[in-house]
Amino acid sequence: MLYRQKWLALCSAMTAGLFALVSGTPALAQSAPWPNKPVRIVVPFPAGGPTDVVARLLGQRLQEAWGQSVLVENKTGAGGNIGATEVAKAANDGYTLVMASGSIVTVNPHIYAKMPFDATKDFAPITNVAQGPMVIVVGPNVAAKNIAEFIAMAKAKPGQMNFGSAGIGSQVHMAGENFLYSAGIDLKHVPYKGESLALTDVAGGSVEMVPGNLAAMLPFIKSGKVKALGVTSAERSPAAPDIPTVAESGLPGFVNVGWFGLLAPAGTAKEIIDKVQRDTAAILATDDTKQRLLAVGMTPVGNTPARFAEAIRAESASWAKVVRERKIQPQ
Repeated sequence: MLYRQKWLALCSAMTAGLFALVSGTPALAQSAPWPNKPVRIVVPFPAGGPTDVVARLLGQRLQEAWGQSVLVENKTGAGGNIGATEVAKAANDGYTLVMASGSIVTVNPHIYAKMPFDATKDFAPITNVAQGPMVIVVGPNVAAKNIAEFIAMAKAKPGQMNFGSAGIGSQVHMAGENFLYSAGIDLKHVPYKGESLALTDVAGGSVEMVPGNLAAMLPFIKSGKVKALGVTSAERSPAAPDIPTVAESGLPGFVNVGWFGLLAPAGTAKEIIDKVQRDTAAILATDDTKQRLLAVGMTPVGNTPARFAEAIRAESASWAKVVRERKIQPQ
């Protein structure tokens, strides 16, 4: 009888062990290293723009590093809010990220009375991928040869000249508002769905000025379709060393830099956030990536999530003042 009880106990233990092994297999599969399926990067602006250029360059490199597809999708509209909202409401598993321009989280909350997301609570900052200056460009029909002459022209015609942007609250729009605020001039804002559309009208003469991202402007500048009056960085850009800074061309002290960074839905695991940041920083440190970004007037960054979050908070406070002083509202 005792022998039979021991045998039954042994069989029961073996059965339990076998069940645990079999039932544990899915759990082991689920804990495979992240990512184990395609990752999606949402770009809230049109294809071909600077945000898109940065996202596709990084996406290609991350795909090579991870051995998983990295899909870049353009979801445009509402100054970037539509694409950002989709990511804010996505599962926080790291498989949906957004390549945001700074304006989405530092400007839009101060412009729109009702936001479809909370910029401070609905996203987990990962890293600032790249940053670069804007460049003030005018059409070939504008007589001004430098910033000083353009400011004088605008002061002589208050409210009669236009400037185009990539949409209300976009980095291009805010660079323009910052420029007008600093120069003490008044131009009418004409929003477009992308800065390339605004550039087309500048080249055609229906809009006088666009303060666009250098990356997007360079082809137009090099082809002679528009005239560059000044870059908004503190120093001249290596990508366009012949273009003076706005500061040296007529508006001393003026600096305005745009950036493009990765955000994830809030609640995404710290391990995933840290991995994406580390892998992105490693890619940005390679000579090939550096050169490709520098060629379009951008500088790689790759800072930590903590530093990125702090930079967002500081910039948001700065733009809040400009929005208030310029009385910027949705149209």
